[in-house]
Amino acid sequence: MNKALQLNNCDVQRIIPLNPNKSFPPESYPFSISDTTAGVENELQVCVASDREHSDLVSSIVESNYYRNLLRRTKSGDSPGKIIRRLNDFVNSNSSGVWENSWVRFPESCLSPGARKILSCDLLRDKSDRKGPRRSDSDTFFVEKEGTVFLRLPVSYVLKLAFAEAAAVGDSARSTGPRNVRWMMKHFLNDNTSPETFSFYTTSISPGNKYGKAPARETALRYLLTRLLTEFANTRFKLREHGQEAMVYLAPHPPQRQKRLNDIIPDSFYRELFMSPCLSGWDKGEEKHNYMRLCHQVLSRSSLNAISKLREAGITYGHLTYLKNISNVSLANNGTHVSLGSRTLNSLMGDSYSGFRPANEKFNGDLVIKIMEHFLPLFVGTFSAAPYRLAFEDFHPESVLGFLPHELDFTHLRMMWRRWKKKANLKILGYSVTPFGLDSLDSVIARIFRIRGDYTSDYRLVDYFAWILSTDESPALDGSMGNVDRLKKDLTTMGIFDNEMSVYLLYKLREFQKMGFSGFEGRYYSQFESFLGDMAPAVTLQFILTSLAYRYVLDGTITTEMIPDGPIIESERRQIFFDSAIGIPTFYIRKNTPNQFLRRIISYTQKTRSSNRYPGYLRVYNREYRLALVRIIREDAADLLEDRELRDTVNNLEQRLIFPEESSAEWKLTRGILKRTGESSPMKTSASSFNNAAELYYRHDLAKRNTDEAGEILLGELSEMCSSPGFMRNYMPDLKNISSNQNLREGAKRLIGRFTASTADESEVQDLIRITSAVISFRKALEAK
Repeated sequence: MNKALQLNNCDVQRIIPLNPNKSFPPESYPFSISDTTAGVENELQVCVASDREHSDLVSSIVESNYYRNLLRRTKSGDSPGKIIRRLNDFVNSNSSGVWENSWVRFPESCLSPGARKILSCDLLRDKSDRKGPRRSDSDTFFVEKEGTVFLRLPVSYVLKLAFAEAAAVGDSARSTGPRNVRWMMKHFLNDNTSPETFSFYTTSISPGNKYGKAPARETALRYLLTRLLTEFANTRFKLREHGQEAMVYLAPHPPQRQKRLNDIIPDSFYRELFMSPCLSGWDKGEEKHNYMRLCHQVLSRSSLNAISKLREAGITYGHLTYLKNISNVSLANNGTHVSLGSRTLNSLMGDSYSGFRPANEKFNGDLVIKIMEHFLPLFVGTFSAAPYRLAFEDFHPESVLGFLPHELDFTHLRMMWRRWKKKANLKILGYSVTPFGLDSLDSVIARIFRIRGDYTSDYRLVDYFAWILSTDESPALDGSMGNVDRLKKDLTTMGIFDNEMSVYLLYKLREFQKMGFSGFEGRYYSQFESFLGDMAPAVTLQFILTSLAYRYVLDGTITTEMIPDGPIIESERRQIFFDSAIGIPTFYIRKNTPNQFLRRIISYTQKTRSSNRYPGYLRVYNREYRLALVRIIREDAADLLEDRELRDTVNNLEQRLIFPEESSAEWKLTRGILKRTGESSPMKTSASSFNNAAELYYRHDLAKRNTDEAGEILLGELSEMCSSPGFMRNYMPDLKNISSNQNLREGAKRLIGRFTASTADESEVQDLIRITSAVISFRKALEAK
C-alpha cells in the first residue's frame, strides 16, 4: 500500500487511488476541480494625515518615559546629543504630514451605546468571562484633554467600531444595516503591526466560479468595505474635526519613515509604539499582544544572530560589523495569504472511521509542500511583486541580506551574495566593494564612482523571515508528527526562533485539528496590481499546482526518497525563489543533487551548462528554469488543462515570463511608480526618490485603482443579485430607503462615483456600507449552499 495513505477502510480507498504510477480521473483526487475552497487574509497599510500637534504617534513619543529619560540623560551628558536631535527631527520635520501606523484619538462620546458595549467587551482580559476584570493595559486606550475623555485606538480596531456604528450593531432600535452583520466585525483585526482582514466567506474553486476569480472578487469587496469604513470613521468619529484623517490601503513594504524611526529608538520602545494591542479577534487579547511582542523580540534577536552566520560563511570578516540597531522592522511588511482547502480531506479527517488520520495528513502535506517549493518562483514578479530600490549605502550584508543567513545554506548564501554584488555592479576600479559604514562617506563614494545600487523585483520576500531552514537533526518536512516542534526547539537553543511562535514557511500545512480544515496556505504574495487581472490568475495557478502536487504524492510519482530532507537540499531549491525576488539571472545546482525532482526540472531547462567557477555544478538561467516548470505543468496536468480557464491561466503565466515588461505585475507596478518620478527606469532615479514615490503610488494612485475596480465588481454582483428572489426578499427591506428595487444598482453606481471622487457625505458612505454588506452576506449564503 502507498505509504502516503495507509488507509484501512475500503470505501476510502476507492475515493483516493492508491496504486502508484497509474492515471486516475482528476475528480478522484483531493484539490481537484470543485473539491477545492479558498480563503484569503490581507495585511494592509495604515497612515494618519495630521499635523504634529494632532498626531497620536508624535504624542506617544514625546510623552513617553523613554523620551523624558533621554532628555534627562542628554542634559547630564550621559547620552550623546545626536540621538535626541534625530528623534526631534523625526517628530518636527515631516513635510508629508503623514504618520504611518499611527493610532487616532477621538472623543468617547462619539460612540453609540451599541459600540460602547462592544468596546467594553473587547477591553476584558478574557472576553468569554463577561464579569471578569479588564485588561491590565486598558488605561492606555483613554486620555483626557481639557476635561473631555478621548479614546486612543489603532485604526484597525476603529474599523470594527465604525462597522458597529454604520450598521447600528448592538442597538436594535437604530438598526439600519443588513441583517446579522455582527459576524462580519470579527473579520477586522490586526496583524503584528498592520490592519488585517480575512475572508467573510470561503469560495469554491470551480468552473462556475471561474476558479481564482471568486476569491479575488471577495477580496475586492472586503477591500471596498474597508475603505468605506475608514471614510465613515473619519466623519462619524470626528477624526477630521480633530485634525486627523485615517487612510487604509494595500502596500507591501515597511514605510521609509518608520524604518528611519526604527534606526533611532531601541527595540523595546519600537514594540511599545507599533505592536498590535489585539483588541479584536482573540478572547484573550492581552495574551495575544504579548505574543506579538515576543515575535518582534525574537526576530530582532535573530537578525543579530545572523551576523555570526555571515562571518562563518566568509561574507563578513575582520572585527568591524555594521549594525544600526538590533530592532527589526520586518513585521511591518504586508502581504496576502491564500489558503486552499479540500472537501475530500475535510470529510476524511472528520470521519473517525475513514482511517485517514493526522499522521496521514502530515505525511502527505509535508511532501506536497516540498514539491510546491520547486514551483514557487513562478509567482515572484509575475502575479505579485514589491519593487524596491537599494542605494550603495544599503549594501551592508548584515542588513541587506535580511534573514537569508537563517534560510539558506552557507554555500548558496555565498553564491547569491557574489552574484548580487555583480548584478548591482558594486565595483571601484574593477574591485568589488561594499559600503564602509559612514553614510556621508558612502554617499560621496557612490556619487564619485557612479555606483547606483540595485533594483529588485520583490525585496519584501528577502526582508522578512519567509522560511525556517531545517537542521541536520530536525528536518521540518520529513512527514513525521512533531517534526516542526523538534525543529523549533533546536532553533530556540540557537537563538534563532522561539518555541511559542508559529513556524515560518511560504507554503504551510493547515491541519484539520488546529484550523478546522485540511489544506495549505500560500504566504508568498506581496502586492497585486489588480484583483481580477493579477490575484485571480495567481490563485488559479496555486490551485493547479496544489492539485498536481497532491496527485504526484498519491500516484507515487514523487516520494519522500526522491526529495530527501536536510538543510542543503532545502536551500538548493529555495535559493531559486530568493534569486527571483532579487532579480539575479542565474543560479547553481549540483550535478549529482539527490533531489530527483529538481533534476527532472533541470532536464527540461534550456541553456544550462557546467559551471567554470564552481566545479560539479550546473549554471542555470532563472528564466529558463521557470519556463521549464511551465512545460512540466502542461505535460503532467494535461487533463486539468482541458478546462479552458485553467489552460488560459498557464498561457498567461508563460506570457508574463517571456514578456515581463509588458504584462508582469512587477512592471505594471514599476511603471506606476515611475510616473511619480518622471523617469523611464528605476535606475535613473535615486533609491530614496523611487521608494518614496512607491509609497505615494500605493497610497493614492493604486488605492484609487483598486477602489474603482472593487466598485465595478460590486456593481456586477448587484446586477446578478437584483434578479434573485432571495436577495430581493431577504435584503431589499433593509435597503428600501436607499432606492427603489429597480434602481438599486443605479443608486449604488451613483454613490460609488461620489465616493471615489471624495464628494460623498457621511450618510451616502453609510448607504454604500449597507449595500456592500448586503451583497457580501448574500454571497456568503450562496457559497454555503
